[in-house]
Amino acid sequence: MAIEDKLWAALEEVIDPEIGVNIVDLGLVYEVEVDEAKGQANIEMTLTIPQCPLADQIVQNVEAAAISVPGIKDVKVSLVWEPKWSPARMNDRAREEIRSRQAIP
Repeated sequence: MAIEDKLWAALEEVIDPEIGVNIVDLGLVYEVEVDEAKGQANIEMTLTIPQCPLADQIVQNVEAAAISVPGIKDVKVSLVWEPKWSPARMNDRAREEIRSRQAIP
């Protein structure tokens, strides 16, 4: 498995603490680039809202997940606000996870 694929898999382990779904399925990760020669990962992502009170925690969790991937020595996380996140960016797995929780009494 390529380092970039491993990085995407690691990012799937980062859970948005307010929603309880991983940031990849939520569509918060816009772009991932890996320079394997330098061991550098660049991650462009957003949050559900710009005023997210847990922004620092989420970014720290993303950095920790990226550094845990063998071959990645340095990571840069860029928060962007365009395009704006909306629920339409979620994949079917995220929608189903949220839907299933709402059905639980």
